[in-house]
Amino acid sequence: MVRNSGLHALFAPKPQRTTKSKLAMSLARAINSSDQFESSSLSSLLTEPLSTTTILQTLRLITHPPNALCFFDYLSTVNFPHSPPHTFFLMLHLLSRSHNLNTARNFLSSIEKRSNGSVNLHPRFFNTLITSYVDAGLLRESLNLFHTMKKMSVSPSLITFNTLLSILLKRGKPGLALDLFCGMKLTYSVILDSYTFNILINGFCKNSMVSEAFRVFKYMECVPDLVTYNTIIGGLCRAGKVKTEHNVLNGMVEIDVVSYTTVVRGYCTKQEVDKALDVFNELVVTRGMKPNVVTFNTLIKGLSEAQRFDEIKQVLKLGDDIVFVPDACTFNVLIKAHCDGEDVDAAVEVFREMPRPDSASYSVLIRAMCLRREFERAERLFEELFEKEVLLLERDGSKPLAAAYNPMFEYLCANGKTRRAERVFRQLMKIGEHDPPSYRTLITGHCREGRFKGGYKLLFFFYCNPNLFTLSRIIHLFLGSSTFHGRLLHGHHRQMEDSRRRQLDILH
Repeated sequence: MVRNSGLHALFAPKPQRTTKSKLAMSLARAINSSDQFESSSLSSLLTEPLSTTTILQTLRLITHPPNALCFFDYLSTVNFPHSPPHTFFLMLHLLSRSHNLNTARNFLSSIEKRSNGSVNLHPRFFNTLITSYVDAGLLRESLNLFHTMKKMSVSPSLITFNTLLSILLKRGKPGLALDLFCGMKLTYSVILDSYTFNILINGFCKNSMVSEAFRVFKYMECVPDLVTYNTIIGGLCRAGKVKTEHNVLNGMVEIDVVSYTTVVRGYCTKQEVDKALDVFNELVVTRGMKPNVVTFNTLIKGLSEAQRFDEIKQVLKLGDDIVFVPDACTFNVLIKAHCDGEDVDAAVEVFREMPRPDSASYSVLIRAMCLRREFERAERLFEELFEKEVLLLERDGSKPLAAAYNPMFEYLCANGKTRRAERVFRQLMKIGEHDPPSYRTLITGHCREGRFKGGYKLLFFFYCNPNLFTLSRIIHLFLGSSTFHGRLLHGHHRQMEDSRRRQLDILH
């Protein structure tokens, strides 16, 4: 049975827009109907004083921020004061967000004058413009605005400092970030939180200043959170300081799978697989936590590189409550490890167990077979790659590399099979993957087999693609390897230039 409240909600009339919202829409519609602001179109609508809510709604509905500023200024000429600070803040935010940064800077400087001193500049006014400068990559302007705050006796907030610290560290200026951090504590007495320390620790780690990051971590003025611990553990892992990393892990109260996975990766990178297994077992047995796919793949990669394949089976059989389904990354790690160990047959067995091999699976195997000069075997796999259109069906955003198939291209083109090589190469071209050495190999192959037209077509495409090297570069490559083909291509250069100009004229 349906409740009365449900029926009421179903059949009740929809709430009508208020008069204020209707007026805001009418004002915004009149302003948006013209490229330039025309105050005459508003006179018939402004028959009574506007409320702050209506002004805010109108400003948000105006599509062109400079016109919103004109409307904002127009209101002051017809005795509609902007007394609430949030009207000024919204106007500044709209200009900043739309990247009208010079206009926003001028507006910020004029707020006190425009409001007749009724609106005091608050750090959030500066923060919104500093953030926009940062988003636009204008580091110097954001720092200049920060210094302007000090000159205007506006104390920066924690948000101000966090924004500047983040951009300084991302732009590779850890020294300036450290000076700013010291100023926060000494000059402004800002109370720091874990978010600020996380920015510093992460930034120092990414700038290869792990010792400085660890120093900040040790002297934190607040309780580190899980993000802090995982950040410093990751930095220590990249720096190869696995023992210190493990000590940090042992001192953690709150802990997760990411923490353990990072330490496992650290030991595997240092080829200390036994210690990696100890950490993995601590995660599963002592902590009773379930490893995720990244944990498994990290450990499997370490064991594979150490050629300890039998232990991988033990890792995968942890119990009924922990079920790990290998993904493409797992299979590819095993395939590569077997290939690196020169056991291509074992790699093929793993490959055939994959539900859906991807381009990485094929490229690693094909390359390994070519290195062992098992070209016929590699050619069969190459043909399978083409027929199944694996390159065109690539998933998870991964992009195949044309260079990975160069050994196969070189073999086919040297043995009168350039057309077979080109079929796969054109699939790579369709997904936007271009490789100058591969072009050279295929064009040379066509010329060697007497199909100059096929080589010419490839060269023409190479020349017309603006994202590739210039034609002079590839001619230089040809001259270095084959004087005859270099002359041939050089002879076509002027003809191709004319054709390219005609194509561009058609496009434009």
